[in-house]
Formats: sequence, structure tokens, C-alpha cells
Amino acid sequence: MEKMFCFQCEQTAKCTGCTISGVCGKTPEVANLQDELTSSLIKLANTQPQTEENTQLLIEGLFTTITNVNFDKNSIKEDIDKVIKAAGEIDFDIQSVWNCNEDIRSLKSLILFGLKGIAAYAHHARVLGYKDEIVDAFFYEALQGVSKELSADELLSLVLKTGEINFKCMELLDRANTETYGSPEPAMVTTNIEKGPFIVVTGHDLKDLALLLEQTKDKGINIYTHGEMLPCHAYPELKKYPHLKGNFGTAWQNQQKEFDNIPAAILFTTNCIMPVKDSYKDRVFTTSVVEYPDTVHIGEDKDFTPVINKALELGGYKENRPMTGINGGNILTTGFGHKTVLSVAPKVIEAVKSGDLKHIFLVGGCDGAKPGRNYYTEFVKLTPKDTLVLTLACGKFRFNDMDLGTINGIPRLLDMGQCNDAYSAIKVAVELSKAFNCSVNELPLSLVLSWYEQKAVCILLTLLYLGIENIRLGPTLPAFVSPNVLNILADKFKIKPISTPDRDLKEIFG
Repeated sequence: MEKMFCFQCEQTAKCTGCTISGVCGKTPEVANLQDELTSSLIKLANTQPQTEENTQLLIEGLFTTITNVNFDKNSIKEDIDKVIKAAGEIDFDIQSVWNCNEDIRSLKSLILFGLKGIAAYAHHARVLGYKDEIVDAFFYEALQGVSKELSADELLSLVLKTGEINFKCMELLDRANTETYGSPEPAMVTTNIEKGPFIVVTGHDLKDLALLLEQTKDKGINIYTHGEMLPCHAYPELKKYPHLKGNFGTAWQNQQKEFDNIPAAILFTTNCIMPVKDSYKDRVFTTSVVEYPDTVHIGEDKDFTPVINKALELGGYKENRPMTGINGGNILTTGFGHKTVLSVAPKVIEAVKSGDLKHIFLVGGCDGAKPGRNYYTEFVKLTPKDTLVLTLACGKFRFNDMDLGTINGIPRLLDMGQCNDAYSAIKVAVELSKAFNCSVNELPLSLVLSWYEQKAVCILLTLLYLGIENIRLGPTLPAFVSPNVLNILADKFKIKPISTPDRDLKEIFG
């Protein structure tokens, strides 16, 4: 029986590593092919100059190996062939990293997995025509670092640089999204589904949604977002389409239940695709780096005709269908990016000074299937009425259908967007610290984060690079972080695991 080793995501088996098959659903063959692709990308970075073609290969290849992106062995083999053709001769196998000293392995994993997250954000920016020389150069530097015999101190320095470069990349993507589609504006989004043909779009890619909206104009098809696509309703150039109707379902890990026999087409633009059930496999379409065996892939021409035809064939629901979020609410509010939040910053500052606002929480990150994630629902429910809750990424589906009320006219729950919109949260925190003439760590601000995959890793590294302390992380700590490295992070940055909502809130309020 073919063996594998993978410990890059939060759900990894026994919190140590998947060795028989991936909990995410990938087979040992696919896992080993992804390792082979990673090895060939490291060879390319070590032997070839920084060119547009080589950089594109590195970014696409790294993105392909993120959890829940590509389950298709044939397409990964094609990627390997492309990279090998471009790479020079060098003896390197990623297994040498998995089998080395646990602290070195831990630090190299932080760099490599963080780099995969940066690759995802760089990919989205590039799709919109935005690039950065410094970000591009770092793909070569970091992959070379993973292959070299560096000391723990040298690797820790590269770990923090990974966070620095990710901040630059998130800033680039923020500019790409807002200059292309306008700055997000607060929007109320229904979870109810109207009768008639519809398409559900999931993932993160704004351009794919924009192209689909344009191609479905006047065709009698409604478009619904899913998961991390929810924030698209806030962008002026996307919400101008009247057939962008609402949001279907909740976060990615519920898709097998929510998509079961759905009378609609489903388009996956990025992670997270779960193993596809037979009850809806015939209506699943993938594009960009996402691929799954026996489903239709939309190529670079972005002709979504097969998706449109399938939606028309299936016909949608016969009657309007009321649906709700996890807590029974049917309205989700989004669109509180940095521009919107900073426009009401004087109100926030005044509320803090007057005592009406006692604390701000950032409760966000990835969602997942493992038990224990209801911690985040309970935590938000327990936050006092004189506190604000900022949120982002798909972890918000645990509580984003709850009405928490307002403080001086400001909603208590502010959805800042996708995972990459951590940039918005950081920008707001920095501006508030300037207003109060203190450091971010001295603000009445607490970060309570959930993680699942590699984009969460690079965001965490960005927060560490910025020197932000007292981050609570859950539901479990990364399997690839060794006890010694965890001690360094705990000592240097005061990072800590979540405990219970009650206990953590008591400790926060001291």
C-alpha cells in the first residue's frame, strides 16, 4: 500500500500527520505527486533566473499544492512535467525536510506553507494584472532557503520575512481588488434562494465571478456566492449586476451536505473543494488551479457556457426557498473594509473615550470540520454589548447570521471580507493606534483566530512580523510546529492556544 506524509493543515490525522490517506480526501498518490511538484519547484528556484515564465510556474505550482485545491493526479503530473522542463539539474527531495531535525523541519514548514499562502494571493493579484518585483523575488529566496542547511536563527529570520512579504502581497491584492471593482461598501445579503435556474460560485477569485456575471446577463440565471465569495456583494462593480442575488449555504466544510442533489451548477474558483459526492458531481465545474477527477474544467479561455447550460438544464428550485445560516438568521452583512471602517473611525475613537466601547475583538480565520470550532460561536455570543467584533474569512459563518446590535450606530459585528482582507484589519488597528498614540499591542484589541490551511499560516506570520502579541489560536495548534519552536513563539510573541470562551474572556478583561 502506497504511503504518504502530510501535516500542512489543521485537520491532519491525530494532530501529527496523514500517512495512510489525507483527511482532506487526497489519496497517497496525489499527496506524493504534490511532494514531487514541490521538490521540482525548489529545484527551479535554485537553478533558474527570475523570469516572468519561471515566476508564474512557481506561483501556480505552490497554489496547486494548498489543501483542498487539486485532487486530480493527471493535471499535477502535467504541472510536474512543465516545471521539470524548465528546471536545471539539482539533487533535492522535499522528503529531506520532512525527515530532518524537528525544529529545523518546523521552521522550514512555516516558511514553505506560508509561501503557499502568498502564492494564492499573488495569483489573484496577477489575474487582475497586478505584480510586485519584491514579492516575486521572494518565491526564489524562500524556496532556496528551504533547500539549504541554515541555522535555526537564520530560518526564524526567514519565517518573519515570509510574514513581511505576505503583508506586501495582501496590500497588492487589496489594491488590485479595489482599483478593479471599487472599494467595498456595507451590503446586506440574503441567504434565501429564489426559484428558477441558478449558479453557486465558491472560492476566492473576484475576476471569475465578474466574468460569469457578464456571461449570464439577461439569461434568466441567478448567481449566488458561497463561502469566501460572500464579500463580493460589497464591491460596487460586482453588485451592480441585479442577478447577483445572495449567498448560498455556509462555509466550505458543509458543502457535501449543502450541495447534495442541488438543482444548480457549482463553480469552484479556488480552494476549498471537498471530495465530490456522486449526488452532485455532474454539476460541479472547476477553473484556474482547482481540479477534481471526472468533473468539467473551464480552461484559460474562461468560457462558462457549460456551467450556464447545466444551470438552465437543472432549472433550480420550483419555488422560492428560505434558507438560513448556522444560527437561524437569514441576513448576512459584509463590506466593512478598511475604507469603510476608517470612515467611522472618529465615532469609534469617541466611543472608546466616552466608555461606550470597551474593547474590540478580531474573531476570524478559516472554518473547518473538526469538533471544537463552536468555540468561536460561543465566544462571539459571550462578548459584552459594549464591544465590537471584527471578522474575516470563512470562520465568520459560525456567527455571521447573528444580530449583535449596534454601538452608537455602528454595527457590533463588522465583516471585513476574505482571508486576505486581514490587510484591512491590520490597517484599521495601525490607524487606531496612531489616534490613541500607543502601539497596537496597547490598544483594547484582542485577536482570536481560527486556522485551517496555508493562507492562515502566512497571515499569522504577518501578524508576528508586525510584532502583534497575545494572539489566541485554535482550534488546535499546527502539527508542524515543534515544542521548541512553539516555546519561541510563546515567549517572543505571547501566542497561545484557545481554552474555553469563558476563561479566555475573563483573562482578556483581566
